[in-house]
Amino acid sequence: MELTEKSRKWFVATLLLGTFTMSISQSSLSTAYPTFMRYFNLPASTIAWLTTGFMLIMSVVMPLSPWLMDNFKFKPLYLTLLINFVIGTLIVIFAPNFPIMMIGRLMEGFSVGVLFPSYQSIILEITPQNQRGAMMGTVGLVMGSALAVGPIISGVILQVMNWQAIFGFFLVVLSIVFLLALKTVVSPLKTKKTGFDFISVFMSLGIIGLLYFINEASHMTAGNYSNWIILIVSLVLLALFVRRQLKMSKPLLRLDILKIGNFDLGVALTSLSYMSLITVTIIMPLYYQQALGMSPFWSGMALVPAAAFLSWLNRRSGQLADRIGFKPVITIGFGLFIIGWGLLLLLSGFRSVLVAILCSMIIEAGNAFAMMPATTLGANSLSNDLIPHGSSIIATFRQVLGSTAIVLATVILGNGNFNAVFITFLVMEIAALGLALMIKDTTAERHSYAAAKNVK
Repeated sequence: MELTEKSRKWFVATLLLGTFTMSISQSSLSTAYPTFMRYFNLPASTIAWLTTGFMLIMSVVMPLSPWLMDNFKFKPLYLTLLINFVIGTLIVIFAPNFPIMMIGRLMEGFSVGVLFPSYQSIILEITPQNQRGAMMGTVGLVMGSALAVGPIISGVILQVMNWQAIFGFFLVVLSIVFLLALKTVVSPLKTKKTGFDFISVFMSLGIIGLLYFINEASHMTAGNYSNWIILIVSLVLLALFVRRQLKMSKPLLRLDILKIGNFDLGVALTSLSYMSLITVTIIMPLYYQQALGMSPFWSGMALVPAAAFLSWLNRRSGQLADRIGFKPVITIGFGLFIIGWGLLLLLSGFRSVLVAILCSMIIEAGNAFAMMPATTLGANSLSNDLIPHGSSIIATFRQVLGSTAIVLATVILGNGNFNAVFITFLVMEIAALGLALMIKDTTAERHSYAAAKNVK
């Protein structure tokens, strides 16, 4: 289906507004944990499941996205996801107890998990290849700024209203998005009915077990055998899942595309970039509070300059990638990561708020030049029919490695060992720069893959 330039802009704007709001819901609750603890009279470890459970259900449904896009028209799928999120949000607002509230959060997580890969696939497919860098820069702006803005918005709302108002905010915005979607969202892709592979879906539940283990790792003991059993069972399920996908003629998820050189580099680089971004949003507020003695409110506000800089740079870095190519832009990104983490390590002894903010800005600038350009690099190495599978794989890897980064940073931090965190991520991004230098010409890579398939 052909879209005019005006209708395409409205279509994309509606998708991005909905995604931005749902992204905020993923990161906004950490500020409200103390409020929830008092309201439900529960410990922090239980309240944290509002985020952990959301993340687990989101991760496990991501591999379903390509099948859903093959079998359902995009507009009714998008509207259904919005309705499901709104119903989940209403359940959260009026929940009489914590378990009911968790049901609402899991419904929200389901919608986000299906939407994240789907909307990126749609945007990539309706955007000409020579404009994808700039367009995905806008997508990166939405994702990156939402991650940083979430805690700030919830913090401001809690200054004047109760916690239900946070979810009321989601409700109002998504109701507007729903009305806009009725007019602006279309179904640009043809559907093709395929069977639903229940066995693969069951095996993919290993993702939940793996993420559960990762999130529990920071406070596990050697004798905690149940968690180790969960890890072993999860790894076995995931190994069987991978084996099944590679053997099936019509798999749930086309894992064979990881054999494409530029695609696997795109997956690795976007994940490594996201690991630094999410670590900054988690670790720096702690640094401002514990090392610099700032209040929780001002430690959240100190994230604003870096988030604003990231938002400003995202589209510009995408436009630059369209002009000069992805390899130089992604290389610049990981160079900025190395400079930012290196300066934090070298200058942390000054205990300066301005220095810390400046270093955070450099790290988030690195994300602007690395994450979405790497995602677009991966997409450009695929034919259009494989883009939904590629988006789902990238989103799933990014989620798992992002969770791993949080746990890794938390364990290394311990009782305030911030320099150990800085040096760990410095070394990681130096390794990532080595991967960035291995990028090949995207067009040539895609054509060689297509030729290899025809030979078979």
